[in-house]
Amino acid sequence: MPLQDLTEASVAELEAWCVSAGEPAWRAGQVLAWVHRRGARGFDEMTNVLRALRAKLAEAFCIETLEPALVAEASDGTRKLLFHLPAVQGRPAAIESVLIPQTDRLDGARDRLTLCISSQAGCGMGCAFCATAQLGLVRNLRAGEIVGQVRAGIAAAAPRTVTNVVLMGMGEPLANYDAVVRALDVLTAPWGHAISPRRITVSTVGLAPAIPRFVADTRVNLAVSLHAPTQAQRERLVPLARRHPLEALLRACRAVPLPRRQRITFEYVLLAGENDAEADAHALALLLRGLRAKVNLIPFNPFPGATVRPSPRPRILRFQEILRQHHLNATIRESRGQDIQAACGQLAAVRPAA
Repeated sequence: MPLQDLTEASVAELEAWCVSAGEPAWRAGQVLAWVHRRGARGFDEMTNVLRALRAKLAEAFCIETLEPALVAEASDGTRKLLFHLPAVQGRPAAIESVLIPQTDRLDGARDRLTLCISSQAGCGMGCAFCATAQLGLVRNLRAGEIVGQVRAGIAAAAPRTVTNVVLMGMGEPLANYDAVVRALDVLTAPWGHAISPRRITVSTVGLAPAIPRFVADTRVNLAVSLHAPTQAQRERLVPLARRHPLEALLRACRAVPLPRRQRITFEYVLLAGENDAEADAHALALLLRGLRAKVNLIPFNPFPGATVRPSPRPRILRFQEILRQHHLNATIRESRGQDIQAACGQLAAVRPAA
């Protein structure tokens, strides 16, 4: 029987195991603190855990560790981590995570370091503006592989601190629901990484039926990849819209019980001649009327084989201006890491050109 990966075990599961092994339940928190707070890679590192217990743990559990096969750094300080994963049913897999530094103010205050992680190897959603979609879905990640990216990202960031985590890398998080929710439990729990849910954002391309359950099961921020103000446009850009129409997606978003002062973020990649006309901006504002919404406008980041083109900068600025005229909070997400193919929509698990 394969050993269970301790990086994805809950404290309740480990407490139950401790009791069955004749150990006090409180030992579970002690062990998990070594795994998540101190980054232990082996049981021998747990120096304040009894040697006999460490031996028992080694017979039942493993501590899987993701090691970057490559770390590439962009001219703006963005770093991309490439990981090779164990093959499943003979299929090798690779994923990427990205460390994105950002200073919110000119004086250097509120310095942030965001870690963007993946939830699947490849992606089966087929979005026209995303390099990952060209890979197709290779496989879902286990919860431990999702948590492992955070462990690796924290190690790579040292001595800086990762301040935010976003599931906006490769894959559709809600299509790997159980593993993502389990990973989020580990990342936010006091016995785990203890990351505030307010500092974690999960982005979905619009699996409408899963949204209410996800909001009920987690406390993290939700971002919805919208990208079009009409059903016809969205079907061209996001094939999933044929199964989950725009109307159903907006209905699910309107039903989200948002805490006070919290908004749903709608992501919108601007593509020349596809969804960037002034009429599209007015239509988007009308679509979101009555929702506590923030619109994150994303310039398209080209990749090899792309069939769409980026909107000119003046058109992006005009689009933002129209949304603000409709009293919508609209920001532009400036691209980071383009020169190493690490920007939004560019992740394809390939080595950047030298």
